[in-house]
Amino acid sequence: MVSNELIKSIIIENENFIIGQIKGVVPREGIALPLENLKKVVVFHGVRRSGKSFILYDLFRKNRGRSLYIDFEDERLSNIKIEEIDRIREAFFELKPHLLSQNNVVFLFDEIQNIGLWERFVRRLVEKEGISVYCAGSSSEITPRRIHSSLRGRVWSLEVFPFSFREFLVSKGYDLSREKLFYGSGKVYTKNCFGEYLKFGGFPEVTFSPTEFDKRKVLKEYLNAMFFRDIVERFKVRNIVLLDALWDKLFSSFSTRFSLTAFYKQYKGRFSFSKDSLYAYYKYFLESMLIFEVKKFAESTYKRMRNPVKVYLIDVGLSRRVSSMDYGRLLENAVFIELRRKGYEVFYFQEKYECDFIVKSDDRFMVFQVTWKLDEDNKERELGGVIEAAKRFNLKEAVVVTFDNEEIKEIDGITVIIKPFWKWSVE
Repeated sequence: MVSNELIKSIIIENENFIIGQIKGVVPREGIALPLENLKKVVVFHGVRRSGKSFILYDLFRKNRGRSLYIDFEDERLSNIKIEEIDRIREAFFELKPHLLSQNNVVFLFDEIQNIGLWERFVRRLVEKEGISVYCAGSSSEITPRRIHSSLRGRVWSLEVFPFSFREFLVSKGYDLSREKLFYGSGKVYTKNCFGEYLKFGGFPEVTFSPTEFDKRKVLKEYLNAMFFRDIVERFKVRNIVLLDALWDKLFSSFSTRFSLTAFYKQYKGRFSFSKDSLYAYYKYFLESMLIFEVKKFAESTYKRMRNPVKVYLIDVGLSRRVSSMDYGRLLENAVFIELRRKGYEVFYFQEKYECDFIVKSDDRFMVFQVTWKLDEDNKERELGGVIEAAKRFNLKEAVVVTFDNEEIKEIDGITVIIKPFWKWSVE
């Protein structure tokens, strides 16, 4: 049993740590919190090391003096049971009795999934005691699909990604005004930053690592932790050979079509595994938010299911690059993550030509094509795809995202906006 005095000590230590030692918190964009009168438990979920804890730190600092922060990965709390957890609340109010009559108290719980039946506890705090509760935890355990039914309808889930390119620039101390980013010497620095972003991705710790050696080392450690902790241990995987082969295939096939049937045919003679295991392991990658799949746009679910999906990684820094031709695929992956970050429903389109992304937002469609550069060799294919898609959805505008091309074209009554990613994603 954890004593009240130890809990109080942990509460004070956490407050001193967040206020005194945490420096340079980058405000995260697109974090739409609910209104207080909705009485929702806010849950941040996402891949490990994407910055969920720092979002809680930021909320703690914004609500300084009336906030509680607890990390349930603290080994001193490893044996705490759900029937004891209310003593955390009691210890907090013993330390700050003046807040008992206040209605603006904030509780922040990190790695909350380590406590069984945590949903019932936080629901009571929000509904009966009027405390604002924010939780963060494992990507595979705290997603909307896996949250216990006792919290369904009472949760406000927010997906957390590694830094966007805008956030990446802020972390480097850049001024985001157009004059500073897109003109003169600022343009050169912005393009160089984007080169670094494509090479190492946007994980916060990687972004702040001082050298390329450090960045690669951190990414390698992430990959190992994701493989063993987020997949092998969490899902009790037994066929490590199959998992490793699937991992290699997925992380080297980003921004391309992927078929489990084709994988099965390619590998079935190399080692022993079943189709059921293959499909289960692939699902583990999706549940852990390590990869995302994009289906072909079709009117019927049956047609969407029949076609191969395109696979994208949570962060380009995790990719296994096999040739110098990967720049276009890295760019496409980065564009997908930006669209996903905005909460859009995303498909790919293919008829005579292919268009990389059909985006649905409510009842509105948008079309996006991605190419590293637009030139005489590929403009018929790239522009043909985006024009064909725009006509299919009766759109008057289409976007082509590149590394450096920028212009506006009028083609068949459609305005095609061609813009570099480092402008498109920041404006």
